[in-house]
Amino acid sequence: MKRGKLFGIFAMLLLVTLVSGQSGRAQTAQPDLSRLTGVWRGQADGFPAVTLVVTDESGSLMGAVLFYFHMRKTVNDPVTSTPGLPEPMFGMNFDGKMLTFQVSHRRAHPPRTLSDPPVTLTLTLTGPNQAELVNKSERSPALTVVRSDY
Repeated sequence: MKRGKLFGIFAMLLLVTLVSGQSGRAQTAQPDLSRLTGVWRGQADGFPAVTLVVTDESGSLMGAVLFYFHMRKTVNDPVTSTPGLPEPMFGMNFDGKMLTFQVSHRRAHPPRTLSDPPVTLTLTLTGPNQAELVNKSERSPALTVVRSDY
């Protein structure tokens, strides 16, 4: 009988601990995605360099990036900016200030890039509607980008 009472008390304590543990669990604050979503555009030397589109699909970040190629036909011709192919962003993680993501590099400069691993980039918010984009894989300098609502 004592053993049954002891088991009952133990079961009650376990139940109270589980219930209070769930209700007292710290809620992790979700970062404000509205500061991140939209169209981000960056220029280099007065020409379009990159366009990123970031959306919030029911709490899940999704996006695509379009890089522009700056080139000239001959050494004497003016520089032109030509869009490449849009690439999906994947492995997206936003901590409230910095978005880290990856893009495929396979089609960047084929055929030499066909077996290249993905490229890691960061988009760090620096002010209202402004951020810096950095290619972490190539340790490139930061490119200032500006956000609009699409």
